[in-house]
Amino acid sequence: MTLRVISDLEDSKFRNKRVFVRVDFNVKIENGSVGEDYRIRMTIPTIEYLTKRGAKVLLGSHLGRPDAPTPQFSLAPVANRLSEILARSKVRFVEDCIGDKVENVVSEMQPGDVLLLENLRFYREEETNEQRFCESLASLADIYINDAFSTSHRKHSSTYGAARLFETRLAGLNLSKEIEYLSMIKEKPTKPFSLVIGGIKIKDKIGALENLLPKADKLLIGGGAAYTFLKAKGVKIGNSIVDYDHLPWVTKALSEFGHKILLPIDHLVASSKNDNFTTMVKNDIPDGMAGFDIGNETVHRYSLEIGGNGEGTLFWNGPMGLFEVGAFSNGTINVAKSMALAFWRGSKTLIGGGDTLEAMKRAGVTESEVSHVSTGGGATLRFLAGDEMPGINVLEQR
Repeated sequence: MTLRVISDLEDSKFRNKRVFVRVDFNVKIENGSVGEDYRIRMTIPTIEYLTKRGAKVLLGSHLGRPDAPTPQFSLAPVANRLSEILARSKVRFVEDCIGDKVENVVSEMQPGDVLLLENLRFYREEETNEQRFCESLASLADIYINDAFSTSHRKHSSTYGAARLFETRLAGLNLSKEIEYLSMIKEKPTKPFSLVIGGIKIKDKIGALENLLPKADKLLIGGGAAYTFLKAKGVKIGNSIVDYDHLPWVTKALSEFGHKILLPIDHLVASSKNDNFTTMVKNDIPDGMAGFDIGNETVHRYSLEIGGNGEGTLFWNGPMGLFEVGAFSNGTINVAKSMALAFWRGSKTLIGGGDTLEAMKRAGVTESEVSHVSTGGGATLRFLAGDEMPGINVLEQR
């Protein structure tokens, strides 16, 4: 995949130009303030690259899934956080993303200024890719840049429809980095190549697994996903979660790649996630109980497999258990620490998905202790599956 990145354009081309940058500031807002700001920080290299070259930078993003404009989903707190980070730039916020009010603010911008537009999803036309909305967005700027990998699997106005109306459309630095790392995993991972897959839903991961399993040397499975695999093998799993719809696919995967697949050999179980009484069981899970984390022996086994000797490539997506509850966080925390250890020993380590990033932080593992943390959840899996990525494909069309 060959894309034009912002660094491919002459610096003079940005001077005094209005540049629309699609970012992903879909972050948690807690008590009117931004919580985890990783997605914001990942866009800073692109924003500062543009401001230093005298561009007028317009930032467009969504936040949540609002049914209508509401303060709860306003990007105003993000603008405050952005102002703190970009202390040397004038950062403004406008309470709309199209229309006269926005156009007036844009007309007042000076080279190096930054303007964050209000939540794009306050307009339903954003998600329906409505032509007039696309035209309104595109009229605000001279150059289009996509730096939001995590939304590039959607054919929305800001990621696709509006982009098509620009003569100059480029990839941001973060988007370019995402594609570089994920393309390496998809096409030619350094061996040995291991996958660590958790979370609940098998459905979302099937496409990626079909693409990656033939290349992988090992697949370590935890989280709710593990119980569908164990069910397919005839192991008793009690009341643990099972994806019956995709049990046939799991059975087929075990038949073809069973020699590569590692499953939990013990489990931390309880009668429910709210039960204070937990117990460790090996192999079968008793009736009336459900698994909420991988057990100690599995933790040890997985940690040795992941920590390894500093060779090859590791890709981790999805927690090993209900890590939000302290009692069920041990497996996920140990996997996160083992990923960091593998990185320090020399492995290429990639982490994908919002829950996985949150789990990493909970384990005290920093972003500098892995090779790359993808800002995309669904987009990462879709890219690895080889699915269409409209927000990236539109950058290639000339």
